[in-house]
Amino acid sequence: MSTSRFDSTKQYYATSSLVIGYALCSSLLAVINKFAITWFNYPGLLTALQYLTSALGVYLLGKLGFLHHDAFTWETAKKFLPAAVVFYLAIFTNTNLLRHANVDTFIVFRSLTPLLVAIADTVFRNQPRPSRLTFFSLLVILAGAVGYVANDSAFTLTAYSWALAYLVTITTEMVYIKHMVSSLELNTWGFVLYNNLLSLMIAPVFWFLTGEHTEVFTAVNANGGNVFEPVAFFAVALSCVFGFLISFFGFAARQAISATAFTVTGVVNKFLTVVINVLIWDKHATPVGLVCLLVTICGGVGYQQSVTVAKKPTNGPSQVSNSDKVDDELVELIPGKLATNV
Repeated sequence: MSTSRFDSTKQYYATSSLVIGYALCSSLLAVINKFAITWFNYPGLLTALQYLTSALGVYLLGKLGFLHHDAFTWETAKKFLPAAVVFYLAIFTNTNLLRHANVDTFIVFRSLTPLLVAIADTVFRNQPRPSRLTFFSLLVILAGAVGYVANDSAFTLTAYSWALAYLVTITTEMVYIKHMVSSLELNTWGFVLYNNLLSLMIAPVFWFLTGEHTEVFTAVNANGGNVFEPVAFFAVALSCVFGFLISFFGFAARQAISATAFTVTGVVNKFLTVVINVLIWDKHATPVGLVCLLVTICGGVGYQQSVTVAKKPTNGPSQVSNSDKVDDELVELIPGKLATNV
């Protein structure tokens, strides 16, 4: 075997490993987070532990020479702080949504974000209006979401209040952080470090504002000083580990494959998440709700196909069509991963 063929084969398996690693982590994470919040019902503390794991992981791996990240400076931190606040709010509402609703509800509302981002891009960022195929795909997503909500037997005002709050914050994050990332010269791991470290600093504010600290102290006193039960400890540790892993695999896969291939992987992840969620426990939608959920995801397939088709103009570099520089899968809303789309 020639050297070039050997290198090509080696690169193929390396790329495949990254894609498979990302797909597995992404598919499992929503279910793992639901598992964690079910056994450890303190969303503020849970996300803080995830931020700590990711920030500490980047720092230690940097010290050991496994990766390179930009040095932390307060000047850059002040510029990045607004983005970190928006990111924290998106994670905070996401975790509370999983606290009060099932994984299927999360996926439905997550799938609605392209519609709102397309509108926000057109209104606030002067981007072209969506193409006909994109607009039709967004309507399919909306129809599936409406059908899901109408058939959600587990509908509660609290759960859907958090869902709407999550929808607003994630849409804001998608539009705002895209601007923030383009204005700061940081490498990938630098963004991860700043995002998680600043979010960790913000966490105590919400921890006290929501009164969650009193719940934690009460639980600790009631358990004789034990913070975690064995199952809760395992669930939290698993969510922290997968939060960091998806950060690595997500960024590495993005660098190794095209944007189109990455978005297709993101769509497959949603299907896998639904299958895993249905197979492992009963915290999922009704059969009719699952059909509506699949309609929503199919709308997402059409949307992502329409926005990742490159147009080659007569003069100048190739461009992505319409407002659709928004990549719905750039961030899965887990603490280890920076929103560059959001």
